[in-house]
Amino acid sequence: MAARRRPWSAVPRRVATLSVHTSPLDQPGAGDAGGMNVYVVEVSRRLAARGIEVDVFTRATSSDLPPVVEMSPGVTVRHVSAGPFEGLGKEDLPGQLCAFTAAVLREEAQHEPGHYDVVHSHYWLSGQVGWLARDRWSVPLIHTAHTLAKVKNAALAAGDRPEPQGRVIGEEQVVAEADRLVANTEDEALQLVDHYGADPCRTLVIPPGVDLDRFTPGDRTAARRALGIDEDAVVLLFVGRIQPLKAPDLLLRAAARMLADDPALRDRLQVHVIGAPSGSGLEAPRQLEQLAAELGIPDLVRFLPPQHSQRLAEHYRAADVAVVPSHNESFGLVALEAQACGTPVVAAAVGGLRTAVRDGVSGVLVPGRDPADYAAAIRAVLARRPLLSAGARRHAGLFSWDRTVDSLVTAYASAAREMAVAARRASAGAVLRPARALGAVRPLPSAQVAR
Repeated sequence: MAARRRPWSAVPRRVATLSVHTSPLDQPGAGDAGGMNVYVVEVSRRLAARGIEVDVFTRATSSDLPPVVEMSPGVTVRHVSAGPFEGLGKEDLPGQLCAFTAAVLREEAQHEPGHYDVVHSHYWLSGQVGWLARDRWSVPLIHTAHTLAKVKNAALAAGDRPEPQGRVIGEEQVVAEADRLVANTEDEALQLVDHYGADPCRTLVIPPGVDLDRFTPGDRTAARRALGIDEDAVVLLFVGRIQPLKAPDLLLRAAARMLADDPALRDRLQVHVIGAPSGSGLEAPRQLEQLAAELGIPDLVRFLPPQHSQRLAEHYRAADVAVVPSHNESFGLVALEAQACGTPVVAAAVGGLRTAVRDGVSGVLVPGRDPADYAAAIRAVLARRPLLSAGARRHAGLFSWDRTVDSLVTAYASAAREMAVAARRASAGAVLRPARALGAVRPLPSAQVAR
């Protein structure tokens, strides 16, 4: 291995990124596409801008998809045939991992040994594939979980299904095998250690970023004019997949409570819901519309399909408050995007949202699930909006994808360096210990990541 690889101190030339269940080409806000898709797109583009080629492997979901798509210069999306193109949900994909892995290994086998320098897997399904690729190619496996079954099951939304035991076991295996685990926040890192037995020395805190060139403050009046919104409207915005985990129903209940407290608000209040049914939300795709009718606010709620990023930025600028009431979030990129546009956020005080939103500075974090508490938090934000808007812009400015990629490249290089040391010891006849036991790598301190 050492003879065919570059010096261990160098940055990688080529990264194999695994995103089995959702493609970076999919529109976030529908199906299984969400913050993870944004993460893969933004990181891949910035790696390529640094001269690091990226191949993203994802499952083909249509026979019309070309096998290879250039997403941007230096970033190639490879559609892998694994199972039928349609009719498979995320819960069905474990049975297709063998086929997916075989296709990934065949792609690498068409090149000279050492084609890929690192594997970065996203979500546990990809981690299972990455585990085998790492062993076959003798390269480091970097894994980002994005969500964790044990954490999700502990905060299960009413009407949502618990994650199966097979996923829990699969996550435990990936955590044990990965050379580096990338957590979005300190809380997620602790969850990996406490609930999954992750090695703290291999668990790194690398927050995601936000595109500060696209999501920027702007003229709210102009944004409202472009979207057909009255200038004096009070606009509450939800962006995300329509499913119990994301809890858009809580925003509707909070809006109804605001009207009960102040009936005069009815002439101005608007609730905009941007997204599409997903996950268990597909079982009752009109449930949110029915709830609006039951609450007596169907005329105040505007349902919109997922929006492309440029149009989405206009919606953020036009809103008075963005509301993120999820039962759990590993981070909450929507909250960061809204703040980057100068829109303060009311969010659940859970998971990564406690990092994405700075309570009292860029918005308000709400403990519990009481609609009255959300209504009170929204009113508090409306009363202090100019001050919180400025705080939102400052807070979002602390997070950038370039800083995320800085830390990821450091993680790639350190994992490769550790693997090279282990290989040298093995070739010298020393007793080879597992890479995770070397203990030479420390978690990245907060000062070195996107803060």
